[in-house]
Amino acid sequence: MKRIGFIGLGIMGKPMAINLIKSGYDLVVYNRSQASVQELSKQGVEVAFSPMDVAKKVDVLITMLPNGPEVKEVLLGDNGAIYGLSKGKMVIDMSSISPVTTKKIASILAKKGIRMMDAPVSGGETRAIDGTLSIMVGAYKEDFSNYYDLLSAMGSNVTLVGEIGSGNVAKLVNQSIVAVNIAVVSEAFLLGAKCEVNPESIYEAIHSGLAGSNALQSKFPLMMEGNFEPGFTLELHRKDLKNILETAQSLDVKMPLTKMVTEFIEKLISDGEADKDHSAILKYYEKISSFNLV
Repeated sequence: MKRIGFIGLGIMGKPMAINLIKSGYDLVVYNRSQASVQELSKQGVEVAFSPMDVAKKVDVLITMLPNGPEVKEVLLGDNGAIYGLSKGKMVIDMSSISPVTTKKIASILAKKGIRMMDAPVSGGETRAIDGTLSIMVGAYKEDFSNYYDLLSAMGSNVTLVGEIGSGNVAKLVNQSIVAVNIAVVSEAFLLGAKCEVNPESIYEAIHSGLAGSNALQSKFPLMMEGNFEPGFTLELHRKDLKNILETAQSLDVKMPLTKMVTEFIEKLISDGEADKDHSAILKYYEKISSFNLV
């Protein structure tokens, strides 16, 4: 079994790495914050001291980082993984970044004979813990086949979308739909509550019909509890939405709904809500309506 490097042990990365350990993979990890590193080291995982150090010791390198600049720094910067990876090795970037950035990084790695796949995920912390993430892959078919089992240790829906960069295109589409979905769930249920109808009764009436969605099913209960502990933060969703709008602008595609929800999230972040779950979009609507859901 191949030795796996894992860089980025945050809200999503740590449980993903743990699921690889549970599946029997031999891991070498690196993370700037040491708390997660120390936790995994107690499970027999080897700890490296830089991305280059990880890369020298593994056959496959997985990165799970906040955004494109961090991925570029880890892979191509000083002490970057590119200086430790040899020809034929594989990089699987599971971060959610711009597909343009993905393609640029892949092109630089290819000059050294290093292969790359982009495999961003959806499902939040809960599904990362359960190993049931949806994983959207941009890769050559042969590479996808070779690493399907590895990705399946972290996700239950692993799909080849197309060649390199395609995974992150799918993730952009996903994040636009999720953001707008959470926003309209917030908006519509506030209307129902203002009409003095029990929101939970409305939910029971509609969730199995055309209005039903995974976003409704997973986020509505949190809204009712007022529980905005992060499974996926507003700050991270803003990052994704900015990548969406930048990509759309470069292609002259108009996305007014996505732009509008991005502005709502910007206002929440300016109010100090950056670390809240993205279901906290509800709080924007509660503020402008001067009315709370519960």
